[in-house]
Amino acid sequence: MSEPAEPPIPDGLLLRIYRVAVLTRAVDHQLWLLSRQGRAGFVLTARGHEIAQIASAAAMRRGHDSAWCYYRDMGVGIALGVTPYEILLGGLARGADPHSGGRQLTMHLSSPSLRIGSISSAIAAHIPHAVGAAYAARVRGEDSVAMCWFGDGAASEGATHEAMNLAGVHRLPVVFLCENNRLAISVPLALQMPVERVSDRASAYAMPGESVDGTDAEAVFTATRAAVERARGGGGPSLLELRVPRITPHSSQDDDAYRSDEQRAAAAAADPLPRLRQTLIERGMLAVDEDERMVREAREQVVADEDLALAMPEPLPERARRWLYAGDPPQGGVTLPARYANWTGVFDG
Repeated sequence: MSEPAEPPIPDGLLLRIYRVAVLTRAVDHQLWLLSRQGRAGFVLTARGHEIAQIASAAAMRRGHDSAWCYYRDMGVGIALGVTPYEILLGGLARGADPHSGGRQLTMHLSSPSLRIGSISSAIAAHIPHAVGAAYAARVRGEDSVAMCWFGDGAASEGATHEAMNLAGVHRLPVVFLCENNRLAISVPLALQMPVERVSDRASAYAMPGESVDGTDAEAVFTATRAAVERARGGGGPSLLELRVPRITPHSSQDDDAYRSDEQRAAAAAADPLPRLRQTLIERGMLAVDEDERMVREAREQVVADEDLALAMPEPLPERARRWLYAGDPPQGGVTLPARYANWTGVFDG
């Protein structure tokens, strides 16, 4: 008698992905409110991308593999252990922000301890950095994998071609993850590239390419885990295209006028959170009242973090030129609320 097939993703991890997605959505919602109040600056939302981000990050070895995100990757950051409090400190430009000292735009993370490379505002600038990290792991004899997330707009940048070409030539341990919402700000995919899918480009770099439904947590985790294991085992790079909806405008400064009401409604209908919620309920892993409590507690947690962040001072003017040159003292850590004493994102059991 054959052994039962191993589930694509452990039930406990699937539930944890959903919990982190609910928390990410709550942070996203609060940042938009703060933006409309004139308290937070440029907000770039993760809404619609959360499951793709979190499920792919779950395939990493936290603190061992390196993460190279772009400005929309709130779900990746929280999955790896960044707290909502830290994100709100950055969004409110507070001096205690441990990622940039309140100097960067919202969601520009940088964490040596979590191995999250500095997020850049320049489109695709981080993709060569990810390949550099993979090359460094090769030189050092480490089995670390570089994970690199980017949008479909970044796929049109020259830096992306150069990075993937180098990774393919040297068969480097890097996984490229394109979160394809089919819009580069306002430019539709058909005007960005002559091929139907970003993953179609993988063969030009002699790497496998796969297009995955980014709203399906199990499909994303399974595909990413296979790509990570392949990279770690010396098999070289992979390109995963995660097809996701963009539920909100590109940013808080975008009026979304280039989309029709029907297009916006279709994106909202493709929201991945209700899909995963229904899966968990059908499998008996989540009750409706438990879900309602989870959503309520996530909102309360984020509002409490916002109150703490608002009470923190803005950066001191005399620090305006600090961290521009070598030799400056490090930014230092941040005192987190007690509830985050054991917080490790999606990896938290």
